[in-house]
Amino acid sequence: MTQRIAVAIIGAGPAGLLLSQLLHGAGIDCLVLERRSRAHVEGRIRAGVLEQGTVALLERAGVAARLRREGLVHEGFQVALDGELFRIDMRGRTGGAVTVYGQTEVTHDLIEAHLARGAEPVFEAEDVALHGLDGDAPRVTYRRDGTMHEVRCDYVAGCDGYRGVSRASIPEAALRSFERVYPFGWLGILADVPPCDHELIYSNHARGFALASMRSPTRSRYYVQVPLEETLAEWPDERLWDELTLRLGPEAAARMVRGPAIEKSIAPLRSFVAEPMRHGRLFLAGDAAHIVPPTGAKGLNLAASDVAMLAEALVARYRDGSEAGLDGYSARALARVWKAERFSWWFTSLTHRFPEMDGFARRMQIAELDYIRGSPAAQQVMAENYVGLPLAPG
Repeated sequence: MTQRIAVAIIGAGPAGLLLSQLLHGAGIDCLVLERRSRAHVEGRIRAGVLEQGTVALLERAGVAARLRREGLVHEGFQVALDGELFRIDMRGRTGGAVTVYGQTEVTHDLIEAHLARGAEPVFEAEDVALHGLDGDAPRVTYRRDGTMHEVRCDYVAGCDGYRGVSRASIPEAALRSFERVYPFGWLGILADVPPCDHELIYSNHARGFALASMRSPTRSRYYVQVPLEETLAEWPDERLWDELTLRLGPEAAARMVRGPAIEKSIAPLRSFVAEPMRHGRLFLAGDAAHIVPPTGAKGLNLAASDVAMLAEALVARYRDGSEAGLDGYSARALARVWKAERFSWWFTSLTHRFPEMDGFARRMQIAELDYIRGSPAAQQVMAENYVGLPLAPG
C-alpha cells in the first residue's frame, strides 16, 4: 500500500504531534508514524515546566485551552542551600514566567486535536525504515497489522527520540556527536498529595540534590539524586520521604505531606547533541538530536523550539518556494540547543554532588550559590535562561 504526502513525521511524542498540528494549520499534509501504542504514548510520565515561548506555540497550534485552565503559572522558583531557601523572581527580573503542565497532558491534548480533525497518528507502526534521504524522493516504509506500507514524501521529520530510527538512519560519517554522561540519576516519586510549596524548590545539600515539583495543586512530583547502581527496591516510600525532608530543609519539610507513590522511577542523566540536525531530506527535532539533564527543565521546551523553526522553514518552502529556511534550520536550531545545554549542564553542576567532589569543589558550589543569592545581575541571568531564551533569528 503506497501513500503520497508532503511530510512524513516519525514519532508521536510532543515534537512530532506539535509539528503535525502546525503544518496542518498551514495546509501542509503530513502523516505521523509511531512504533508504540497510543496508551503507551499517553501514559509516559515526563517533565512538566513549559517556557513562555512553548505556551505561545501551543496556543498558535490551537491546543492550549486546557493548559490555560489547568496549568499553574509560576513567576519564580526557590533554591535551597543545605536547607536554607532563597527565591529567583523570574517575573521581576525578566517580565516572564513558566507554566507547570505535564508533558503527558500536552501529548493528550495534541492527540485529541488530531482525532478531532480525523488525522489519528499511525500507532504501532513496526519496522519503520527511511529510504532515499540523499535524493529528492525519500520514502518511509513500515508494517502494521501484517501489511507493509510505503509513504512517499518530500521531507522526513525525525521526532522519534534518542533511540529512534531517524538519527540511526544517518551515516556515521555524516554525523558528529557530543556527550556527557553523569555519574548519578534522579529517583522520582509521583504522589497524590499537595505540594510543599507553590513554586519549585531546587536543593543543593551535602547529601545530594533534591527537587520539589508538582503536576497540580493536589499532585506532587519529587526527586532525589541517587547513584546509578541503586535500585527502586532500595528506596521504599518511607526512606524516600525521609531523605526529601533532609535535603529540602526544615522549612519545606514542615509543609510536606507524605503519601503512597503512584509512580516511582530512576532516570539517568546525560547531555547529548548530534550535529548537524539535517541529512538530505531528513530533519531531526527534539530528543532525536539532543538530550539535556532535566535540571533546567529544557527537554520538552527545546523540542518545541526545534519544531517552531522547522515548521516555519517548511511553511516558507511550500508557500514561497524558498528553501533558505530549510538550509539554515540546523545551524539556527543548534544555536539555541547549545545555550540550553550550557544552562542545563551548569545548573546540574551547581546543584549535584559528584563522586569526585572534594572540599574545595564543594565550597565553590556554596560560594557560587551565595553569590547568586546576593546578586540581582546573577539572578537575572538565571531567570532569563529558565523562562526561555528567544529563538535564533531565521
